[in-house]
Amino acid sequence: MIDTKDIGLVLEGGGMRGVFTCGVLDYFMDNDIYFPYTIGVSAGACNGLSFMSRQRGRAKYSNIDLLEKYKYIGIKHFIRKRNIMDFDLLFDKFPNHIIPYDYNTYFESPHRFEMVTTNCLTGESNYFEEKSSTERVIDIVKASGSLPIMCPIAYVDQIPMLDGGICNSIPIERAIDQGYKKNIVVLTRNKGYRKTSKDIKIPSFVYKKYPAVRKALSNRNASYNSQLDLVDKLEEEGVISVIRPQKPMIVDRIEKNTKKLIALYEEGYECAKAINDIKLT
Repeated sequence: MIDTKDIGLVLEGGGMRGVFTCGVLDYFMDNDIYFPYTIGVSAGACNGLSFMSRQRGRAKYSNIDLLEKYKYIGIKHFIRKRNIMDFDLLFDKFPNHIIPYDYNTYFESPHRFEMVTTNCLTGESNYFEEKSSTERVIDIVKASGSLPIMCPIAYVDQIPMLDGGICNSIPIERAIDQGYKKNIVVLTRNKGYRKTSKDIKIPSFVYKKYPAVRKALSNRNASYNSQLDLVDKLEEEGVISVIRPQKPMIVDRIEKNTKKLIALYEEGYECAKAINDIKLT
């Protein structure tokens, strides 16, 4: 078993592709593998919270079982509330009633956990740690997962925020800056995946009040590809280890097919078993 005392854990987002990460984190919990520092983006932040509270299976249950029961993703939600997901269910009823979140265990943990958002005013990444206010934890994780266009702008400390993946989908550089030169990175795309390198053309009426976030969205593909290039470089150098899907992804960001999600979860669990053989120099 590896010694994780000096190793950081980086969790990519990816919407429902994050069920791969659920499988990885459940394997870690089954084998009592924890890290002094974890950073998560979007779905990685949501799943990372259940990892930090040591609630094995909670993320899988909310992402798969409760999706099938409550159907909380879909166009009907967007029509009603301009949100592709039912945030009232996800960030109120789930953590407070249906599948209660263990805030006490999280708040008492000696391990750090950062969540990434995109600041709409600056177009830059913001990094948050919160271990005292339950309301602020929800504000942060909701902002981290507020997909551009498909979800409303969220607010943290009265500042408008959107999905952390707009600027920083794979925050490996943040982990290094925090003093963790060795890291395990959990991705939700297979090796070799890249987005089209072309800039995204954002309609002029979208986020008209926030030109900085419009610029960040336009550059999103190039930024993501650059981060993947860095991940490959650091992996080749042996200073990080990457756990990623082995096959091209067939699960969509807002996937509702639970059979596909279960298969991806199981793939994540199996891929995480390689952790026992990881040697970070």
